[in-house]
Parts: sequence; structure tokens; C-alpha cells
Amino acid sequence: MDVRDKALAVIIKRAADVFKVDPATLSAGTSFETDLQAKSANYVQITTVLEDEFDVEIPYMEFKRKKTFGEAAGYVEQLVEG
Repeated sequence: MDVRDKALAVIIKRAADVFKVDPATLSAGTSFETDLQAKSANYVQITTVLEDEFDVEIPYMEFKRKKTFGEAAGYVEQLVEG
């Protein structure tokens, strides 16, 4: 599993917990705002887990600009692989 796929799995698992939804309903195409009406605190809850998992600092404002889970996972991959 590459970094992007692992990041996507972590985002899906955490988002399912945060938003109280079935993880099977979430995918790379899931939109933070349109599908889940994510608030600032929700992004923080997700980035904190990603930072712990990948041992990398994730700039909150840049992460929040990512529209979908897939875009966010790609961003994490960029940070991890430098």
C-alpha cells in the first residue's frame, strides 16, 4: 500500500468516526464540505490523526483547501515523500 492509499484509509476511518457515518459510504471522491458539511474542528480531528500516523506536520489551512478525501490523501503523500 503506497502512502496515498494509506493516507486515504486513515482519512476514511477517522472521518467515519468524526461524522458518525459508515466508512463504506466514504471514498476518494467524498467531499469534506458538500458531502459531510465539515467544520474547522473536523479538519483538526483528521489532521491530528494523520500527523501521528505519518510523523509529519500537516499545515491546517492548506489541508482545509483540499476539496475531497482523494485530494487530501495526495497532499499528505506530497508532505511525506517531500
